[in-house]
Amino acid sequence: MTDRYAVIGNPIAQSKSPQIHAAFARQVGHDLVYEAILAPRDGFAAAVAGFREAGGKGLNVTVPFKLDAFALATERTERAEQAGAVNTLQFDGASALGDNTDGAGLVRDIGDRLGFALSGKRVLLMGAGGAARGVVLPLLREGPESIVIANRTVEKALALERRFATYGHVDAGDYARLAGRSFDLVINATSASLTGELPPLAPGTFAPGSLAYDMVYGSEPTRFLVEAGRQGAAQLADGLGMLLAQAAESFLLWRGVRPDIRPVLAMLRGHQA
Repeated sequence: MTDRYAVIGNPIAQSKSPQIHAAFARQVGHDLVYEAILAPRDGFAAAVAGFREAGGKGLNVTVPFKLDAFALATERTERAEQAGAVNTLQFDGASALGDNTDGAGLVRDIGDRLGFALSGKRVLLMGAGGAARGVVLPLLREGPESIVIANRTVEKALALERRFATYGHVDAGDYARLAGRSFDLVINATSASLTGELPPLAPGTFAPGSLAYDMVYGSEPTRFLVEAGRQGAAQLADGLGMLLAQAAESFLLWRGVRPDIRPVLAMLRGHQA
């Protein structure tokens, strides 16, 4: 019997997950189907229950249901607990394991695909919302010298500092505190790129040999990446690699094998052109 998986969200028509997981399945020779489920905003639990009753094995969860998935999970991985959100569910009988693969996807894309070693590096994480919170612990696990979190609403940044200070050197505050400081890795985890805006970047933010990474992706470079290149960042990357790498983490959880994201990335880039 063919195993069933899906991505669930609202809206969902824009999701690349069915295309990605179909490509992963072909690559490793697994028999599965992967669909997209549009769930009513007040009907997440019912939609999940229907999927499980029909034999569903696992779900990717996107906006606005990551907190609902966190609550629904009967057990959670440490990275899901620390992220406070679940983007992957694995079902086994009555149990529902909740995981968060976003941070692992980011770290793997940066380290494996881009060849950028995080150990000993000075990291600037811009933003303090859910996207940022989901990646702090996996980044710290790579042993950077420090992670500085900057956010317009300072209290949100300070809350992340308090939450993750026991795992490594985390320093949080507003953007004004960045003046005169430079970083080896600058990650844009804000939503600014979705509206064509630019987070406040102080001159000299990008150290020699630095990587600028935007979690947002599109057919054209984001305004953040354009500005990063103008300010001297040596390497630029958008979030499409992270999307694929976190999907591969989900596939690994479900199927026990991690697909190679490179050919799928090339396929998606080709479709963007």
